[in-house]
Amino acid sequence: MRPVRFTETLDGRSLAWTRSGSVSGPSLIKAAAWLTHLEFDTESPVWSHYVSFLEEHFDYIRYDERGCGLSDRDPGRLDVEAWTDDLSRIVDAAKPREPFVLFAMSQGTAAAVRFAAEHPEKVSHLIILGGYARGVQHRNNPKAAALYAAVTEIFRAGFDDDNTAFREVFTKRFLPDGAPEKVAWFNELCRRTTTAETGAKLLTARGEMDVSEVLSTVSTPTLVLHAEGDGVSPLEEGRFLAQRIPGAVFSVLPSKNHILQHDEPAWALACREILSFTKGQDTTLTEGLTAKEREVLDLICQA
Repeated sequence: MRPVRFTETLDGRSLAWTRSGSVSGPSLIKAAAWLTHLEFDTESPVWSHYVSFLEEHFDYIRYDERGCGLSDRDPGRLDVEAWTDDLSRIVDAAKPREPFVLFAMSQGTAAAVRFAAEHPEKVSHLIILGGYARGVQHRNNPKAAALYAAVTEIFRAGFDDDNTAFREVFTKRFLPDGAPEKVAWFNELCRRTTTAETGAKLLTARGEMDVSEVLSTVSTPTLVLHAEGDGVSPLEEGRFLAQRIPGAVFSVLPSKNHILQHDEPAWALACREILSFTKGQDTTLTEGLTAKEREVLDLICQA
């Protein structure tokens, strides 16, 4: 059992965080994105491989974002300033080895980018997986904005419904190629980690966030990883990040999943890229893949 600790936000909410993994490796802090639960993630077929990999190679620090998991279910403020302050308070509480690696997925990109820009001396490497700087309201895409609004309302109205079809409108965007048991687990994770109303508020806040103007001020070495068929954060949003962060490395992964899964070659590629970027370790990380998946990975690596 990984010990859970708590720290207070600027508006008096409680953030849950934990630390585990390598006692000798560099510290890595994962900026919170939603649909996580510090306890359930370690047993989840959706998230457990992230925890295992990062624990193996890093002094791994993670936290549930406001409104989710073991953190306060009353989210309070939902904006970039609050999310960035939350990350700062986790850094202060955990006291990682500095400079540390900062890892962000999805909406967690906003806080990570802001923190790295404001504290370059604290961050050795910035890694962004499936991230975006602009919420859907800032992408000049009315069709995407309308679809996002519809998904938000479905989440608010159908999240707690016994019929999983309502939740799957939302969850299948994250795991379009996920096996049925993983989609079912993800559906259950939604119910465990937040409420319908809080989830809808979080979705709305994500749609409105925009840290585009900060990107050019990031001086930290940055790796941007993005699945080519990501249905939550389109590939062009990953490219947008990489084009505007000075010197960023951009790597496109062969997947449709927003949350990469252990049994797809894209996950092994992402792990190899992360270790190569942060530690100079070159590895294919094929352990656990089927012979066919290793064959596909070898072809990708030779291309």
